[in-house]
Amino acid sequence: MNIYAFADEASPFLCGQIEAMHRNDLNGLEIRGVDGVNVSDLTEEQAYDIRRKLDEADLTVWSIGSPLGKILITDPFEPHLKKMKHTLKIAKILGSKNIRIFSFYIPEGEKPEKYKDEVIIRLKQFVVAAEGTGITLCHENEKGIYGDIAARCLEIHQEVPQIKCVIDPANYIHCGQDPLEAWNMLHSYIHYLHIKDADEDGKVVPAGKGIGHVAAVLDAYIAQGGTAVTIEPHLTVFEGLKNLEQEGHTSTIDSFTYASRDEAFDAACNALKILL
Repeated sequence: MNIYAFADEASPFLCGQIEAMHRNDLNGLEIRGVDGVNVSDLTEEQAYDIRRKLDEADLTVWSIGSPLGKILITDPFEPHLKKMKHTLKIAKILGSKNIRIFSFYIPEGEKPEKYKDEVIIRLKQFVVAAEGTGITLCHENEKGIYGDIAARCLEIHQEVPQIKCVIDPANYIHCGQDPLEAWNMLHSYIHYLHIKDADEDGKVVPAGKGIGHVAAVLDAYIAQGGTAVTIEPHLTVFEGLKNLEQEGHTSTIDSFTYASRDEAFDAACNALKILL
């Protein structure tokens, strides 16, 4: 299994991200933010510099964790399409073969079905922009977008089969969707998994400690030949925790709260390794 991660959750700085990746013996990044800049806003010069440093560290970029598709479906599309074309250039420089995308936020209180046609039109324009680049567009389920539940994700992949699927179990829990049911509906479109779990209250917890059926989804993914996952920790960090601790004792805020970003990142990595 090739294990990648959103390393900006360990550190906002590339040097800290590289350190976290090496510390946990991971293969590379799903790159989202570097030195305070979103990956889709990097200049080409910045991207070349990042690529050089990652090459020196023997780390790859598996996917671009872009914000593409994270606008209202009613917002103007042309500036966003321009951002997509720029992100494709950044992906090529970084050596990424994948770009994570979304399927647009639906106006609050309105039915998603009303916007299906516009969602599909826009996603098809993303596909046209990516033609000939060798880069795969990968749709992630997320609360509030058109593809928040499995049935609408399935519509997207049936209507635009060039777009592949990323399953995020915790995001499905946040939408009241059973992640295992989602897997059964979407497994033939799956390109890779986001490793993130949540409990009954929707709080993100280490993989295998929630109700996201992460172990079962991971087993099924491996059984059909899956070889790549991205860790997305999203675990609770209470930066003041260490100040509450006596030497030799650990303060408990709740079961899964961590004293630093690095500690939370390492816990997420260890949880996946235990499942594997």
